Amino acid sequence: MIRRNRWHRATIAATAALCLWSTAARTTVRRDLPEPPPASVAREELAELVVEAPHSMDGYSRAKFPHWIKQMGTCDTREVVLSRDGGNVRTDSECRAVSGTWTSAYDGKVLGAASQVDIDHMVPLANAWRSGADGWDTGKRKAFANDLTNPQLIAVSAGSNRSKGDQSPDQWQPPLASYWCTYARAWTHVKHLYRLRVTQPEQAALVNMLDTCDR
Repeated sequence: MIRRNRWHRATIAATAALCLWSTAARTTVRRDLPEPPPASVAREELAELVVEAPHSMDGYSRAKFPHWIKQMGTCDTREVVLSRDGGNVRTDSECRAVSGTWTSAYDGKVLGAASQVDIDHMVPLANAWRSGADGWDTGKRKAFANDLTNPQLIAVSAGSNRSKGDQSPDQWQPPLASYWCTYARAWTHVKHLYRLRVTQPEQAALVNMLDTCDR
């Protein structure tokens, strides 16, 4: 519990820094995905997740997860993450990224234009639906789809995001194995925060990926 409390204090500090960023100049420095808990905490969180079969996709629609909402003045969620995760990002008066570089953590690709970048939901919306979000109201789905405080949104290459789709870690892992530790910590933490379920194969894959944190 002490480890968790220390990590939560660090998360609050990071959120404060993000708020300060919102009033900064139009050129931003790289900040990256909010730091997930260390592997020791992630293992505890994973052990607490309910394991069950995936729910039906009946009734699912991305429209049930309103996303890319306005977050900071004229900036929507996508634009905030582009500025946060990129290097030397310059934005125009409408908050659109007009220059910068982005390194995709999933595959290591360096991208020189915002049009080459996708904003990935760490836990995909469809996966969330199958693991408990089918019972949420629209307000909670909206918060989930636009969560800037927790490690749920990350700027990555369009190719890696589309390769991942709505697959869970037993079905897809980042091509860069060096990112598996962070990926598993983030995925587990988001599911734990939102009380989502995991399947047995998903749980086993996360255990294996968390084991890479010790290498």
